[in-house]
Order: sequence, then C-alpha cells, then structure tokens
Amino acid sequence: MSITRRHLFTLALAGPVVAAFAPRAMAATPEVYAEGGIAVDGSDVVAYFMQGAPVVGDPAITHEYMGATWRFSSAANRDLFAADPAAYAPQYGGYCAYAVSQGYTAPTAPEAWSIVDDKLYLNFSTSVRRRWERDIPGHIAAADANWPAVLA
Repeated sequence: MSITRRHLFTLALAGPVVAAFAPRAMAATPEVYAEGGIAVDGSDVVAYFMQGAPVVGDPAITHEYMGATWRFSSAANRDLFAADPAAYAPQYGGYCAYAVSQGYTAPTAPEAWSIVDDKLYLNFSTSVRRRWERDIPGHIAAADANWPAVLA
C-alpha cells in the first residue's frame, strides 16, 4: 500500500480529533467524589450520624482516606472516622446514589442526604433525593450492582 498525499492529509486531520477524545476515554473517574481533593464538599460525615444534619468541617481537622481529604467539625469526629472509615463514609464514594443506580456518576450536595440501615447516601440535590426516596431498596440494589463499574 502506498501512502498518498490524501492519506497524509487525512491522518493529519484525524490526529487532533483522536487526541481530544483519548484522555477522556483513558481517564477513570476517581473512587471518591472530591472537589479539589476535599470529600463531601468539606462536610463532616460523622455529623450526619451524630447530629442528624450536615455540618461544615474545619479545614484544620482532617483525615486522609482513599485519596481524598475528609474534614471534621471536631477532633472526636475525626477520630471516630479514622477508627472505622467504612462506617461513616458515604456509599458509592460520595457520588449521587440515585445516579449510580441509573448507571452513571454525578456530584452531590451535602444537604441531600439519607441514612438507610446505618449507611450514608448522598444525592445530587434535594429534588433528586425525592426521586431516590420513591424506591430506596430498588435504587440501592441497582446502585450496588452498578458500583464500582460506573467509575470506568
């Protein structure tokens, strides 16, 4: 096969197009949703269980876990988390539980949360949380089946 000018021109045009899509195809979604490296938008995940509400974490009270920085409102909450992160970390790496149940990932809002069977679930917004609440057991089963494949 001989390479013609036409082939070279086509390859020259295709190169930037392929390069534009290659990083997206090769980059996996991080296991923990962490804007700027901060998990759960800086909210204290232990507070959801202890205070029943999202509480802003203190940037001076942190713990590193799964490649993200987790903030806490008190050293006691940080120590509880550090002793058993799986007990307090949100399911699906802090991505929207409803989105994961639908086969994709989405960011979350600290005020859109639920605790079900002693597990923390976060959603994209309070309106998405209302959708999630229509069939929590079904959404959890679907999300469990999709996780962690949705990260690929």
